Amino acid sequence: MTQLLLDSLLEGRGIHAAALYGSDGTSLAEAGDVGSGPTIASLLVPARAIVQTLQQTLNAQGWNDLLLDLESGPLLLTPGQDGQVLAVAFDDLSSLGRVRLSVRRVLENLPG
Repeated sequence: MTQLLLDSLLEGRGIHAAALYGSDGTSLAEAGDVGSGPTIASLLVPARAIVQTLQQTLNAQGWNDLLLDLESGPLLLTPGQDGQVLAVAFDDLSSLGRVRLSVRRVLENLPG
């Protein structure tokens, strides 16, 4: 089921990779070319550190998204349930709204 949901993300125009990571950083499912440019997995730990630092600084309880604009293209990291993170790599920042909508649909349908 999870793999099918990630595969469905790739049907969106401009989306070329998606990966779901567990709270411990292990890969739960991947679709597309997750190794293009800096690998998505290699960015997860530093991205989580940035989010934690910002949460502490802003005294915030959670986070919604983290967008990284990389040379290889934008990467959207979105928290899911139980500390999971869904990472989606896409081609152009102008597609961000459409990508966010697709990500929300996938996160809502992940098995709990």
